[in-house]
Amino acid sequence: MLERIKAMFRYFNDAVPFRLVPALIATAVLFILLAIPCPEGLTPKAWALVAIFLTTIVAIILKVMPIGVMAMMAIVIVSVSQVTSTSSKGAIADALGSFSSPLIWLIVVAIMISRGLKKTGLGNRIGLMFISLLGKRSVGIGYGLAICDLVLAPFTPSNTARGGGIVHPIMKSIANAFDSDPAKGTQGKIGTYLALVNIHANTISSGMFITATAPNPLVVDFVAKATNQSFHLSWTTWALCMLLPGLACMALMPLLVSWLSPPELKVTPDAVTYARKELKTMGGLSGSEKVMLGTFFLLLVLWANIPAMIFGPAFTLDPTVVAFVGLFALIITGTINWDDVLSEKSAWDTLIWFGALVMMAEQLNKTGVISWFSENMKNAIAHSGMSWQAAAAVLVLLFVYSHYMFASTTAHISAMLLAFLMVGTQLIPSEYVIPFMLMMTAGSTIMMTLTHYATGTSPVIFGSGYVTLGNWWKVGFIMSVIELIIYATVGMVWWKVLGFW
Repeated sequence: MLERIKAMFRYFNDAVPFRLVPALIATAVLFILLAIPCPEGLTPKAWALVAIFLTTIVAIILKVMPIGVMAMMAIVIVSVSQVTSTSSKGAIADALGSFSSPLIWLIVVAIMISRGLKKTGLGNRIGLMFISLLGKRSVGIGYGLAICDLVLAPFTPSNTARGGGIVHPIMKSIANAFDSDPAKGTQGKIGTYLALVNIHANTISSGMFITATAPNPLVVDFVAKATNQSFHLSWTTWALCMLLPGLACMALMPLLVSWLSPPELKVTPDAVTYARKELKTMGGLSGSEKVMLGTFFLLLVLWANIPAMIFGPAFTLDPTVVAFVGLFALIITGTINWDDVLSEKSAWDTLIWFGALVMMAEQLNKTGVISWFSENMKNAIAHSGMSWQAAAAVLVLLFVYSHYMFASTTAHISAMLLAFLMVGTQLIPSEYVIPFMLMMTAGSTIMMTLTHYATGTSPVIFGSGYVTLGNWWKVGFIMSVIELIIYATVGMVWWKVLGFW
């Protein structure tokens, strides 16, 4: 009998298109969560949505099937169970609602645009230029990418456009120049390391300037509201406060990432000579490379809102509109064609899985799960009797690490930040409120390191296949802890020097 059961298990394990044991574990998680009585303050449907969301995350972590299939599973379950609506028609509308999100399409189009770098050869040229300048060591190339992102950050209000649309194609080109390609199984040579530097440079720079990522102005507004307009973060104040701790994080990051996820190629003594020789062989820029370069310059100018600065706010363009302009420019000039767009599988895959995760995060907010969580957190801290220092630390940590439940930084900040700031002003002595506000401000971008869906840049980089899910989450968590420590030490001393407490 036992042998028959084992044989049946082996048969199903070989026959089904998913990993059977992880699938059984994920299914058990779903039923266990559904069996738990609905917590007070939540509706049964809201709790069921929590169960579906957590089960999806577990299934993704356990790699039951490709992430796109797991996302489709979530869409199906949400639609059939009708946890967001009273009818299947309303539920499917909710489940598909996020696919109209401009953020998601910005990510998808950025991936498609990056295809032009490889097709024209411009990406390879840029990669070779970086190697010729900093290519003696892998870490040197990492610093080159970090500096590139930092220089662009004050002028690029979309971190996805910056990290995913500009820096990431350069990173891929450098990796390809070393024959580090996920398709060949050689991503560990240098590509994994550079991809991690790509995302962590992007998240660090996002916290250093108001104009470095879209949700930052919302943070400014909430800080002003929480302090009754007594503390307002202007562009200069934000940049000054985040300058020293931000630069400390950026200076350490490439070294830390090389320790957490070391590249196989550490020293590349012949790389500079090789790169210069290849650049000489390539000769001058081709026509298609010039078009690609011009398109990137156009994207950078529009993403930086330079026309609006010169001619007024009427000339402001949404970052997603700008991305579509760039993609259309490449198509009508013949730099890439429609078949290139259709064959960019990573873009369409990202559309499915990121859209599903954004949908569930939005529905968790709409069904009151996030506000319920915030309210219970506030009450627990207020009745715990802990010191104000401990309360401040708990608030920062809970805010940062609750981002595991979000697929959008803007959604997280919109749902929770003001509540956390208000709790802080009630529990913390007035002379220490400003450093608490600055720690929460820093946390609003540090949390972007955590997951492969934490911010718009993440799925672009993760979708390129250089970093495994486990490695992404491991490095992301460790880097978030280190960055919080830097801001809590270097940042606090710096803010003391600046006279903010």
